[in-house]
Amino acid sequence: MKKIIALLILSVTIFSCNQNVEKTAYVNNTKVVSDFNEMKAAKEKWTQKNNEVRAELEAKAKQFQIELEGYRNIMKSMTPSNKEKRENELMTKQQTLQREQQIKMQEIQQGSQQEIDSIITKVENFIKEYGKKNGYTYIYGETEVSNILYAKEELDITDKILAELNGTEEKKEK
Repeated sequence: MKKIIALLILSVTIFSCNQNVEKTAYVNNTKVVSDFNEMKAAKEKWTQKNNEVRAELEAKAKQFQIELEGYRNIMKSMTPSNKEKRENELMTKQQTLQREQQIKMQEIQQGSQQEIDSIITKVENFIKEYGKKNGYTYIYGETEVSNILYAKEELDITDKILAELNGTEEKKEK
């Protein structure tokens, strides 16, 4: 009888231990975000915008340099008052160009950062939903700082997350 009770207690203990197994995994955050199709498209878009704005600003700067050279060629023949007036006009124009450059570069930086932040939030939310849907207790994030010093490779679900995340995006685009 004691053997049966001991066997029964052992069976219940083993069964209860199996019930408390927590499903865990980890994801390489950097890889997921950088290989996410939407992030690649955003980076490409903002790089293109940056190049377009730079080209536009360089054209304006070149035009200003031509104007400045023209002034330098005739400044000796100008009256002091006309010379001062033209120098003030050129200085104002230069300051306007510099302000325009700062504003446009700041707009690109802010727009780019907002879109990147939005994509990162989207990825985080996707991983949370993935974890809930697939019964994970924890999904850890690995970063460049190597906050996970060791984990079994089979716990790495980075490629699964990335495939599903990009697959979701491809379906939405079609």
